[in-house]
Formats: sequence, structure tokens, C-alpha cells
Amino acid sequence: MYEKHILICAGTGCISSGTLDVRDALQRELEKHNLTDKVRIILSGCHGFCEKGPLFIVYPEDVFYVEVTPDDMPELVEEHLIKGNTIERLLYKDPTTDEYIYNHEDILFYKKQKRLTLRNCGVIDPENIDEYIMRGGYRGLKNALFMGPTEIIHSVKSSGLRGRGGAGFPTGIKWEFACNSENDKKYVVCNADEGDPGAFMDRSVLEGDPHAVLEGIIICGRAIGSDEAYVYVRAEYPLAVRRLRTAIAQAEEYGLLGENILNSGFDFKVNVKEGAGAFVCGEETALLASIEGERGMPRPRPPFPAVKGLWEKPTCINNVETLANVPLILRKGHDWYSSVGTEGSKGTKIFALTGKVNNTGLCEVPMGITIREVVFDIGGGIRFGKKFKAVQIGGPSGGCIPEEQIDLPIDFDSLTAAGAMMGSGGMVAMDEDDCMVDIARYFLSFTQNESCGKCTPCREGTKRMLETLERITQGKGEAEDIAHLENLAISIKDSSLCGLGQTAPNPVLTTLRYFRDEYEAHIFDRKCPAGLCPDLLTYYIDPELCTGCRACIKVCPVEAISGEKKEPHVIDEPKCISCGACLERCKFDAVKTK
Repeated sequence: MYEKHILICAGTGCISSGTLDVRDALQRELEKHNLTDKVRIILSGCHGFCEKGPLFIVYPEDVFYVEVTPDDMPELVEEHLIKGNTIERLLYKDPTTDEYIYNHEDILFYKKQKRLTLRNCGVIDPENIDEYIMRGGYRGLKNALFMGPTEIIHSVKSSGLRGRGGAGFPTGIKWEFACNSENDKKYVVCNADEGDPGAFMDRSVLEGDPHAVLEGIIICGRAIGSDEAYVYVRAEYPLAVRRLRTAIAQAEEYGLLGENILNSGFDFKVNVKEGAGAFVCGEETALLASIEGERGMPRPRPPFPAVKGLWEKPTCINNVETLANVPLILRKGHDWYSSVGTEGSKGTKIFALTGKVNNTGLCEVPMGITIREVVFDIGGGIRFGKKFKAVQIGGPSGGCIPEEQIDLPIDFDSLTAAGAMMGSGGMVAMDEDDCMVDIARYFLSFTQNESCGKCTPCREGTKRMLETLERITQGKGEAEDIAHLENLAISIKDSSLCGLGQTAPNPVLTTLRYFRDEYEAHIFDRKCPAGLCPDLLTYYIDPELCTGCRACIKVCPVEAISGEKKEPHVIDEPKCISCGACLERCKFDAVKTK
């Protein structure tokens, strides 16, 4: 019987910060003090607070330690495990109050979260099926095996669950379409091709709770009359792939997967297909083509996959987060699930919160929470006391919501009306130093680069839009460029073949909608209000701050800086190429921009 449990985060983020080295150091200390039979080490999935990793929790005290290192382990064992003293310096310190916090649930980052999809992440060993079962795992499947397909689908429809992959299509209706498609063979496909830059929601769920996703897949198969599934996961997620394969093997061993599941007469097989990392393969028809061994390019719809999908058989496609919610609905009931969220958006949503906030990481919030609550409560506000400017929601195909709409509720309909989208769950907070024209250029450069090139509107249209944005940020914009961008964006949205092209203009359209004055400043005044676009900056040296150290002269690539040693230097503006090297090198803040 163990006296203490130490739960160590072993998601990709914490592993990259040194979790495994911490685990090994802790193990050595436990052996040294003969504590291995009294203290159990558990490697869990992602806790969400990745920037503070490696993280771990000591139970039963429930003490939350952050940024631990192997060198901390001797003190931790000696002081905490043996003497019972909490090590204050390893606790989380609130950046606004400087208060040390013992329990992670008291940290603002966690306080307003509602962890349904992430219910087991950071709580159980993801490679131990017994721990998943202990937390209620596979009870939803057990219930589903005693229900008919119509009854299962009715429960999912009544829950109000909508797809978490981006479009928000009602999950139960999609299942119903696939169920009603008559064929001798049907497929379930789990879309785990998470290609948005900075997004790691699906990866974290697969790493931290693979059995939840697997259970959702099996229930879906039962509902639509399928006996086989594919999980399409990008090969860049080796840990997620390994833990998923482990979960499949364990479920087969327990009779929860394979032939005659729990003596119900229901057979089901799950395959894992590793993708090469093309962003377009997140689009369902391109994903299907990739599974079939073809180049991942979208197909015209209709027919929709529910009618004619994988190998021309009816196919039901849902993403990781959607499927991880299904076991809860079948276990706790659709009324329980629909009590969370808003009228049109039920349940919760996971966001990868990044950007200029104090607390970055993975957070799960109830639908209907406001942007303000996410940014200033969960995110802890903007870093360095800067002013909040906007939040970009929905990944590269999402939109930018300005400060004046900070109290906008986060749900499918509200975000769509504001010009953004829920997307897969990327959320980037921006402050006063961000240039919204450059933000639009950045996201469009990603989608343009990831375009498969199959349809002309996306292939050529996004390229023309990107060229225009690049000219504007270089100070070469023209008066007609704004109208040109708007017309191109609308044409691309209306005529592109798949969702990638149809949503690619969103960052441009929303920044034009809410930050048109910044576009006008770039074009007409040849100025970047945020002082970010290098080609629109003029560099000069403040003579009162310059010490004449000659550091700037040494790094200037065009010899545009002159001055004697220990005398104020001067920048020759016509020769200056605005590379910023002098600004970066100056230790006295003497180099300025205007």
C-alpha cells in the first residue's frame, strides 16, 4: 500500500522540458531512502499548463509543483516526502499578486475551466486501462451495447454535441446520415490530423486519455453499423501514436475491441494511419484520399462521405475532441451533457491559449464563456502590463476579434457572426505592439503555402492576396489595395473547393473589418502604427543615451552608422535598410524608431 502518489506530467510539452530526467532522478532518490514501496510515481498526460513544466502533484497533500528539475529531487524527497515540509520555491507564484499557490485548482489558469474532454488528462496513467476503467471508462460503451443504433443516435442528437473540428456540424445528424446509408461495409474515421500552427488539443487528448477517444470510436461504429475504423494521426505525434496503439492492444485484450465485444455479437476493428503532415489533410475528403494511398487533395461534394466516403463506402468522420465527448453522453445521459454550454452550443471546448498572456497552455472552458474571462482570468491578463488589442480565434482560418468585443461569448454562432470561427481551438492573444496587417499576412502565408493547388481560387487567389499584403507591409501599398483584397477574399470564399480555401481569407476580412485604420496608415501614411513592419520604420540614435560604444557600427551590414568612439553616433537614413540589427545590439536603448 503506497503512502503517497506523485503524478508527473508526461505530455509532449513536459517531456521536452525534461520530465523523464526528473522521473529518473526521483526514482534514484526514492531507492536511496528505501521509499520505493511507499511512494508511487505515475506518468500522466498533459496538465495543460505547459509553460510551467515539468509539473507534478504530490498526493494526498495535493501540492502542485512547477518547473521542477532533476537537481530538485534530493530536496523534495528529504523535505517533502520525509519531513512533510512543502517546498515553497517550487510552487506556482501568481504573477499579479506574488502569492505562492499550493493547490492547482486555486490557480487562475484552472479555476474557470470545466474539464470534460480533459477529465482524465493529468489524472491517470494513459497507458493503464485499469485506471481509465476505474474513472468510469467503457461504461458508455457498455450502455451502447444494450441500445439500438437509433437510440444511440437519438442520445447524441439530444445532447446537442457539435463537431469540434471546425465547422460545428451536429454530430448526431452526421451519425444519422451514415446510419441510413445502406451498404455492406461502413467506416468510422477519427480525424487526428491537427495541422494548425500552435494547436495541440487533439495531441494532448490522445496522449493523456487515448481510451476515451477509442471508446467514442467504438460507440460510433455501433451506432452507424460499422465494423472498422481508422484513426488518421500525423506522424509528428509519435507519443500520441504509441499511446493510441497501446490503448488498442489493451482494449483487445480486455474484450472491449475485436470480435464479439463483451459477448454482444458486435465486432469492431481499429486501424492507425499515420499522415505525413499536410495541413489540407485535415479536410475530410483529402484525409480519405490519403488513407486510400492517394495524394491528399479534396474532392467535390456531394456526394458527402456519409454516403460515399472511404473506398466509396459510407463513412462517418469526427475529430478527436468530438469523439472523446461521446462516452460521457452515453454514460451520464444527454440531459446532463446539454446542461453545460449555451442554447446552440452545448458542452465545452478546448483551446490552445498562446500569445501575449501571462498563462499560456491548454484550457477547456464551457461554451458561452467570454473572451475576457479566457484572456484575463484563465490567461492571467496581458504580459508586462500591455494593453489587450485582439484575439485570433480558430487557427490560421479563423478571425481576429478586437478589444471592443472582449465580452463576446465564445460559441459557434457568436464567433461566426463576428467574422471568426471556433475552428479546432487555437486562440492567440495580441497586445498593442502587434500589427494587425502583419498578423493577417502571417496567417495567409501559412494557408497559401499549405494550399494543395487543386482549385484555382485557392491556389492563385490566396497568392495574389498574400502579394498585396506583403506590398502593404513593405510600404508599397496603393489606394485600391483594400478594395482589391476584399473582392478577392469574397471570391475565394465563394468558389474554393474545400474548407481550407473557403476560410483562408478570414484573417484578412476580420482585420479589414475591425482594423481598417491600420491598413490605411500603412498605405497612405507609410507608417506602421504598431512600429513592427521593418520597411516602414525609420531608425535614429538618441544622442543623450548613446555612449559611443560602437556596437551598432560593428553590426550594421551597410555601414550606415558613423561616429567616433565615446561620442554619440548617427544613422544615415538614406543608407539605412531598416534591418534592426543596431536596435537589437544596443544595450543602452539609444537606438529608436519613428
